[in-house]
Amino acid sequence: MFRNRVLAIMFILLGVLLGAFVYYSEVSGADKDSFWYGWAFKLGLDLKGGTYLVYKADISKLTPGTVADSMSSLREVIERRVNLFGVSEPLVQNEQGSIISGSKEQRLVVELPGVADVSQAVAMIGATPVLEFKTERPEAESKPILDAQKKYRDAVDKKLPVPADIDPKLLLEDPYYVSTDLTGRYLEKASIDFNSGSISPAVSLQFTDEGGKIFADLTKANISKTIGVYLDGAPITTPVVREEILSGKAQITGNFTPDEAKTLVGRLNAGALPVPIELISTQNVGATLGQEALGQNIRAGIIGFLMIAVFLIVWYRLPGLLATVSLSIYVVLMLALFKLIGVTLTAAGIAGFILTIGMAVDANILIFERIKEELSVGRNLEDAIREGFWRAWESIRDSNLSTIITAVILFWFGTSLIRGFALTLAIGVAASMFTAITVTRTILNSFGLKGTGPVLKFLFGHGLKL
Repeated sequence: MFRNRVLAIMFILLGVLLGAFVYYSEVSGADKDSFWYGWAFKLGLDLKGGTYLVYKADISKLTPGTVADSMSSLREVIERRVNLFGVSEPLVQNEQGSIISGSKEQRLVVELPGVADVSQAVAMIGATPVLEFKTERPEAESKPILDAQKKYRDAVDKKLPVPADIDPKLLLEDPYYVSTDLTGRYLEKASIDFNSGSISPAVSLQFTDEGGKIFADLTKANISKTIGVYLDGAPITTPVVREEILSGKAQITGNFTPDEAKTLVGRLNAGALPVPIELISTQNVGATLGQEALGQNIRAGIIGFLMIAVFLIVWYRLPGLLATVSLSIYVVLMLALFKLIGVTLTAAGIAGFILTIGMAVDANILIFERIKEELSVGRNLEDAIREGFWRAWESIRDSNLSTIITAVILFWFGTSLIRGFALTLAIGVAASMFTAITVTRTILNSFGLKGTGPVLKFLFGHGLKL
């Protein structure tokens, strides 16, 4: 009994701490000066407002074996551009046509929370990424850039005004590499070479005639130095030049794994979009509509929880009261998991969460009904509680596992909105099994109730009868 009481107290304390974490992280999560900064709930496009774009990819010229890699490269290119645009919590994902319809169409879905200008978003997505080849910057030129950037960071960290003697241009400069005339427009293609005489694959580059001449000059002037390859301002590789290259063909070697080499090739070929895309759908979601939907979902959740709590307490009395405590722990546990895992909440996802509250109650009802049946056949209270939980477990396990399997199928084949619902449903069902079986039983057993007195009969009675 002592062990059960200690565990019961720990579960209740855990619920209180999780509740405090959810509350304070939500109230102060958007304040950059707060300890809780960054822990606020991540809201999806339908709740936060923004732009929803759907593109169709033209894969007619691709061989079947390259479609997946090309779509992955396309998603990566678009995602990089979206991130550079400064969009908070963007979502870029590939989707295939419905299995039921038999469609093989490949689509790219882009969700941009907070972006209200559709034309601006479309222009951003359709822009061509910039591929650049840069050479090492002389140390004498790097020092003033590094000094200026360090002085700026120190001022920002100390919340002081930016020193007036800092040249703003130096803050945008790359301290280690300088741009050249060689860009992605001179690169014909990049490919993986497994015949390089090494166990590891190499990455081969083929430049145009004009690009080959520029590349020859760069390699001649930078032997034993590195040339940085940048995509949209970010370095993707910095190979060392071994000798002057006059053929317009180069090879980047190293301890690449096949996957790493494939990724690098995809990035190099992303100087232009790897797959032509066509915008087929746009939708602008207003922030007001999103906030209204969020408010309605929250109100529905609170009302539903209170109605369930009243039903449990009135109908099942003491076990119902303890189940309500367990259900409260379940709610704060789920909300904390959404924050810790980083789940992006959508209206469908919140609906899935509210649905799992009802499923958590269903498990408790199965247990309480089994306890009532055990009491009706003459078992004492302690045995009835033990047998009630044990006999209800198989039904709870089977029904919840079937729901989890359904959620996995929905997440695997569904669209982004369906995936949000499926994810919260699966997490909720798993958590509800824990609270219904473990938490409720532990708290109930911690009372050490025995006997068959009139008080216990009332506390463990059923319905509105006294």
